[in-house]
Amino acid sequence: MITPRRLIQSRDVARHYDELDVFYREIWGEHVHHGLWLSGDESPEEAALQLVERVAQAANIHTGDAVCDVGCGYGATARWLATTYQAQATGVTLSPHQHRFAQAQPVSADAPVPTYLVQDWLQTALPPSSFDTVLFIESLAHMKDKLGALRRACRVLRPGGRLAACVWLAAPDASAWERRFLLGPICREGQLPSLPTALAYRRWMAEAGFERVRYDDISTNVQRTWTVVIGRVLRALVRRPHYRRYLLDHAQANRGFALTLLRLWIAFRTGAFRYGLLSARVPG
Repeated sequence: MITPRRLIQSRDVARHYDELDVFYREIWGEHVHHGLWLSGDESPEEAALQLVERVAQAANIHTGDAVCDVGCGYGATARWLATTYQAQATGVTLSPHQHRFAQAQPVSADAPVPTYLVQDWLQTALPPSSFDTVLFIESLAHMKDKLGALRRACRVLRPGGRLAACVWLAAPDASAWERRFLLGPICREGQLPSLPTALAYRRWMAEAGFERVRYDDISTNVQRTWTVVIGRVLRALVRRPHYRRYLLDHAQANRGFALTLLRLWIAFRTGAFRYGLLSARVPG
C-alpha cells in the first residue's frame, strides 16, 4: 500500500476541494469523477454519466431505494438517482463549497429532493439500517480508515443492502520508480491518505461484514479522463488569467495538484495506477 510522507486528514481534503472549487466546476463540471468510455465515441459528459449508470447497475438500485452517496461532490449523482430511480438520495460531502452548490441545484418536479450533509463519513451519525444502497464514487481514496468507512457503510445498510465503490488503486507490481515518482506524489498532491491494492479492498470488505464481493478492473475504460482534463487545463491556462495567477501563487496549498494530472496520465499508461469497481451486499 502506498502512503504519503505526511499525514493527510479530513480537513486537508475539505480544503483541497474548497480551494479548487472553481477549477473543478470549470474543468470537470458537476460530475467530479472519471468518465467511462465504452464505444470510444462518447463525449466526456456522456462518459461521466455512463460511469454513474455502471455504478447504479453494480449496486442493483431499485425504484424508490434509499441511497447514500458518500463523497457526493456537487450532488450530480444524487440528483440523477432521484430523477431516474425516484431514489431517496442522501449525499455526504466534506466541502462546504460543494454543499452550497448542490443545495442550489433543482431536480425535476416529480423527483424526490436529495438531502445533502456536510459531514465526515467516519464521524457521521446516520442511523443504523437506514439505507438500501451506499455508494462511494472515488471517495474512499480520501479516507484514512478505509476499513472503518466500510464498516460504517455496513452498519447503515439494511439486511440485504448493497454497496458499490469506484476505487483508486496501486498496482501490486508497481516498480520502485513508479512508487517514488508517480504513486507517492499522487497521494501527497491529491490528498490521499493511502493508495491500496485491489486485494486489500477485497479483504477489508469481507472484514467489514460484506458478502458476494465482486471486483472489476475498468482502468482502460476510464484512463481517457486525464487526457481530457489535461487538454482542458492547458486551454484554460492560455485563455483564463485566474488559472495562471493560481499556479504562480505560492500561498495556494493545492497548486501542486496540477502536476498530479500529468502523473496520473503517465501512471495509467504504465499500469502502476489502477481503477476498480467493487460491489457487495450485506447478509440478509
